[in-house]
Amino acid sequence: MKLTINHLTHYHYDEEVKFSTQYLRLTPQTSGRQYIKEWNLLLPASAVATTDAYGNLMHVLTLDHPHQEIIIHAQGVVEIADNAEEEEETSESLSPLVFLRTTPLTDPDTPIREFARRYYREEDAPGSLEELMAELRLKMPYTPGATQVHDTAAVAFAKGKGVCQDHTHVFLACCRSLRIPARYVSGYVYSKDTEHVAMHAWAEAWLDGRWQNFDITNNTRDLNQHLRLAIGMDYLDACPVRGSRFGGGCEEMFSAAEVSLFERQQQIQQQQ
Repeated sequence: MKLTINHLTHYHYDEEVKFSTQYLRLTPQTSGRQYIKEWNLLLPASAVATTDAYGNLMHVLTLDHPHQEIIIHAQGVVEIADNAEEEEETSESLSPLVFLRTTPLTDPDTPIREFARRYYREEDAPGSLEELMAELRLKMPYTPGATQVHDTAAVAFAKGKGVCQDHTHVFLACCRSLRIPARYVSGYVYSKDTEHVAMHAWAEAWLDGRWQNFDITNNTRDLNQHLRLAIGMDYLDACPVRGSRFGGGCEEMFSAAEVSLFERQQQIQQQQ
């Protein structure tokens, strides 16, 4: 499947920002299941390209002059392999054991631990985690606006609703409470449903000697419509844009991502 991605992020501030730094994990990497044919970042200034501790491509955008807006535009064309069982990475620089560590956003409380133990079967770890994923999706219906970006797994689980970030955090908390390495994945997903949010998050769990995918929000392990951007311990490690600033007063942020079939996008452009 060939996909076209168009992702715009626009920050506007009430007052002038004197200095800001943005950490951008908006550049996907070619791997066993995704091939990046072309990718561009349109930024208001030059950024320093580097690789973070988890192996993600990261750009550091620093604006050291007064400004009241930041516009970040990522766009590209990618091919996703049809074989969803194909491993995501051909090599790993970090031991999976790193992803046993909990974080403030994924710290399991007693209800989460009990929920995880209820469904986990050591003799069938993949199958039982798939069942856990399905039950978690039922217990926490997808509900935009029900949680805040910094809500923890415990808070979201207690509310009984949330979005993909919350589903993933709770699933990570379950896995780590069972001593199964698990990590957060940010990226994009294609859907024929125009109401579907293109920015997405899912989990990978280390089972049978490899990373295996679990998209809790869509209750699927078939990721042939997903484009992976970054990985980390939780949302804060893998979110596409994260930064800090000095000054600016109140902030307004607008973000819109569109993922479409490449062939369909070409037809639209020709008609125009």
